[in-house]
Amino acid sequence: MKLTKKSIGLLAGLCFTLFVSITVNAATYRVTPGDSLYEIAKVFNTSTSTIMKDNNLSGSMIYPGQALYVPGKEHTVIKGDTLYLIGKKYNVSVSTLRRANNEWDDYLFIGQRLSIPTPAQSSTLNNFTTVQMPSTAPQSTGTAKVSYSSSELDLLARLITAEAQSEPYDAQVAVGGVIVNRILDSRFPSTISSVIYEKSYGYYQFTPVENGWINKPATSTARKAALEAINGRDPSNGSVFYFDDSTTNKWLWSKPIRARIGKMVYVY
Repeated sequence: MKLTKKSIGLLAGLCFTLFVSITVNAATYRVTPGDSLYEIAKVFNTSTSTIMKDNNLSGSMIYPGQALYVPGKEHTVIKGDTLYLIGKKYNVSVSTLRRANNEWDDYLFIGQRLSIPTPAQSSTLNNFTTVQMPSTAPQSTGTAKVSYSSSELDLLARLITAEAQSEPYDAQVAVGGVIVNRILDSRFPSTISSVIYEKSYGYYQFTPVENGWINKPATSTARKAALEAINGRDPSNGSVFYFDDSTTNKWLWSKPIRARIGKMVYVY
């Protein structure tokens, strides 16, 4: 069959239209340690079966570094972009953007490509300012990085109070961030309570558990910091250890420093 210039143009236009429709409605997610298809599906408001189908997966096994096609869009960062402005543009929360792109600091560069989850039907711009209080049952909301119960939220807030009550607010959020980072790291336990009460070589990992300060009531500020950490804010920049800058422990000081806030040092 002989193709005319007009028919060739129509075919080219059709191919372009199909290409645009595919790229606009698809994004790429890079798997990190501790991820599951279930958690990824919740972030992108889809189902595990859809992700498996779109990626030709025969099972639910995934591995760190794996690229998965997920429902959503891709945004290319331009001058002046911030996570808040990008989230507002697409009607998704900042914490969801962080989770979808494993972007735990506020540094973006021009040309950077971000995956944008398709908003849930009930999603509103209130996601930027409203935090839901947890029920007594373990849960993982659309913005939370880890599952938690009201008792575990209180436990995390009590640890923050004991460790950083006199420190700047960001230092308190960062303490919570370290706990969340440990949960997501395969080297550590997988829940808030098991991380905080973990023993290593017969010793508790956190001094307040050892000396009993963990049992003191949490401040309202620490509770707020705990919620922010659970929902993805991490001033520690991915750290899994923290300590006071007066410590003389050479092993801690030898680790890569990710952040210093007040008298607190956060390392990986």
